[in-house]
Amino acid sequence: MVDIARSPSVVRRKKIRRGIYSASALVGIILVTVGVSRLKPAAPGVDRGVVWVDTVKRGQMIRQVRGAGTLVPEDIRWIPATTQGRVERILLRPGAEVKPDTVILELSNPDLEQLVKEAQLGLQSAQASYANRKAELESALLAQQSNTATIEASYRQAALDLEANEQLLKDGLVSELLVKQKRGQVEELRNRLAVEQTRLELTRNGLQSQLAPQEAEVNQRRSSLELRTRQLEDLRVKAGMHGVLQSVPVEVGQQVGPGTNLARVADPRELKAELRIAETQTKDIRIGQPAEVDTRNGVVRGRVSRIDPASSGGTVGVDITLEGDLPQGARPDLSVDGTIRLEELNDINYVGRPAFGQENSTVSLFKLMPDGEAVRTAVRLGRSSVSTIEVLEGLQPGDQVILSDMSAYDDYQRVRIN
Repeated sequence: MVDIARSPSVVRRKKIRRGIYSASALVGIILVTVGVSRLKPAAPGVDRGVVWVDTVKRGQMIRQVRGAGTLVPEDIRWIPATTQGRVERILLRPGAEVKPDTVILELSNPDLEQLVKEAQLGLQSAQASYANRKAELESALLAQQSNTATIEASYRQAALDLEANEQLLKDGLVSELLVKQKRGQVEELRNRLAVEQTRLELTRNGLQSQLAPQEAEVNQRRSSLELRTRQLEDLRVKAGMHGVLQSVPVEVGQQVGPGTNLARVADPRELKAELRIAETQTKDIRIGQPAEVDTRNGVVRGRVSRIDPASSGGTVGVDITLEGDLPQGARPDLSVDGTIRLEELNDINYVGRPAFGQENSTVSLFKLMPDGEAVRTAVRLGRSSVSTIEVLEGLQPGDQVILSDMSAYDDYQRVRIN
């Protein structure tokens, strides 16, 4: 085989052609790399069926707060022990209907029975002393009255005798000395009568004051007996009102002291709802605001009647006085849900309350776009209700936003809705 020599111009043209091809390939690679680098990352997909989407509306929004609670009687009476005792018998159990004189349980206290007997004897002794002292004073009064009457009769007799002797003196039948003696006797008896009358008045007026110590002793003994007797009667524990027995927190054989709660009675016809509202939602609650209470068997209207002055466990107690007839099955301690109406907001933009949206805050929500994607949007929220919240900035009526928890997509500015 024989090699054929190539001309230099042909070789040069081939090298130039190869260089052009290499440069074109390099430029193409650079352009593709730049284009790929400028492409946006693909948006993650979200199934529309697993997110909560709501539409922004404009109009009236009613602000409400909601809380759970229980029905409790308006009239509740705890029956305490008035003295120490031992539970002998429990006659009724919770749920029984009672009247004021219905006996719920019985206590025993032998020491109290002995104290009652001693109080009875003490009263009898004081009454006897009072009667004796009264008889003595009345006897002394009678003696003084008799003595006064005797002196008064002697005085009247002496006065008549003086009058007769003065007449005889005028006729010269008796001496003037005798008349002077008669006058002296009358004056003496007049003075004695005045003294005895004063003594009689003092004796009569001092009768009650001298009987006062014995009378006070009798009253003291009587009060002691009444107290002991009442305590003895209270060993038969009575309801004291019409209603239903709620609880009996003692057992047979248990020793109880004064003040121990033995039973609770309530009137089931008058109930109120005691709600627990989150303390962050109570700043706008006022006495008299309308409310609705859901008893699971019906809804009852009512009004706010009391607000606890302090919170407990992150909640505030709010009492709702119910208006109208209660639904069937409504009873004390029944679990209920209550909604309090705060105010009406007219001509505002509002939307359903987001999962993490608090009132007067700014949150990021995904707003649905016509191309099927949802774009992260900053939204400023205003006043809130139970399930809706005011929109101040960032959304317009008709916009659709995702309200459910999207924290899993915090690193994305947009998502694709499938």
